[in-house]
Amino acid sequence: MTVVILRNNESQDQLLKRFRKKVVKSGVLSTVRRKRWFVSKSEQRRMDDKKAARRIKRRQVKPTE
Repeated sequence: MTVVILRNNESQDQLLKRFRKKVVKSGVLSTVRRKRWFVSKSEQRRMDDKKAARRIKRRQVKPTE
């Protein structure tokens, strides 16, 4: 759980900004988005294979500059 304590002379906007940064850095939102739907192991493996293939293809294509 992410906790942010109000500092002396700190506005609510600054407090909220610090809280948002901590939440993003902790990875809570990405975990929630990833676990929003159930994905079987075989489906996850297929998605990982496709992702790896795209990554390899992108690395092989070099810009002509």
